[in-house]
Amino acid sequence: MRGRTGFVGGEKPRPNNGINLEDKTMRVAAGLILASAMSAALTGAAWSQTPAAKPAAATQAAPAATPAAASAPAAAQPAAAFPPPPQQAPQPARAACNNPNALGVARTVEIDTTGGPGFGFEHFKELDFLRDKEVVLTFDDGPWPHNTPAVLKALADQCTTGIFFSIGKHATYEPEILKQVYAAGHTVGTHTWSHANLNNKKLTEAQRKEEIEKGISAVKWALGGISPAAFFRFPALQHPPEMVTYLGNRNVAIFSCDIDSFDFKASKPEKVIDTVMKKLDSKGKGIILMHDFQKHTAEALPELLNRLKAGGYKVVAMRAKAPVASLPEYDQELMKDVKLPTVSTRPVNSVVTTVSE
Repeated sequence: MRGRTGFVGGEKPRPNNGINLEDKTMRVAAGLILASAMSAALTGAAWSQTPAAKPAAATQAAPAATPAAASAPAAAQPAAAFPPPPQQAPQPARAACNNPNALGVARTVEIDTTGGPGFGFEHFKELDFLRDKEVVLTFDDGPWPHNTPAVLKALADQCTTGIFFSIGKHATYEPEILKQVYAAGHTVGTHTWSHANLNNKKLTEAQRKEEIEKGISAVKWALGGISPAAFFRFPALQHPPEMVTYLGNRNVAIFSCDIDSFDFKASKPEKVIDTVMKKLDSKGKGIILMHDFQKHTAEALPELLNRLKAGGYKVVAMRAKAPVASLPEYDQELMKDVKLPTVSTRPVNSVVTTVSE
């Protein structure tokens, strides 16, 4: 499909960039303190908003991200600038398990994403919630034909679950596969619109925000109007400080990882298994990063799950307390840029009738 310069595939080794949860929390706190001060000083006055560089038809502009420098918190936007989480029907439950020897799910945790908490010790070390021998299975870059369905089958056979960080473009290519992910009870997060590295200095702040927001809008569209979890993973785990702050203001949790499978480098499934198990046996627990886009990962997963079971590891399911609301202007942008089907929801046999053969 592509090399590392494209928008899908594996992830390069990446630097920490000096970003941690404490730094990000301080930036968000600074913005909120300033917001309170301005509100007090401008009693009765409304907040002004700086709209993003979006089409004129946009009904609501995304507020500008807070710059990384502590000396420039004035760009911070009040939380009210973003829509509240949508109300929607509960996600379908996982199917009943008919395999008495399955890996299963040891426990389910609910994440309050207020302020944009970070998970995964490669970048965020504050929230150490996993117990010894616990893992979280995560899959990036889908949905994708053949590979994602194979991953879903392997998880179903072991009655277990994961988080799927979907690329927006891929969601528009394969909405039915993403609906299958959601219907099976897995958590669906987002992974930008086109898998752009948001640390690329050639990208403007508006373009970085568009990658995040358009990805959310695309996944929502692919799920038939169902908003995804407020979970996000940066491509290549590259965390621009401004976008860390932006996601904090959006109340979207950020995911790094503890164990990178480097499955995009693997030449065969056995390499994926060996890489994960060696790292896991060394660390004892962790969030595992894999790609349902990768063929070798789909092929490796059945045996990897067997190895996890044999090693006494237990899977933890992570759920967001609330979904993320897409922004209307990016919903509109998506409709312009992507060749989406018509609004008709009639089944094929009610639209097309064979009258002769």
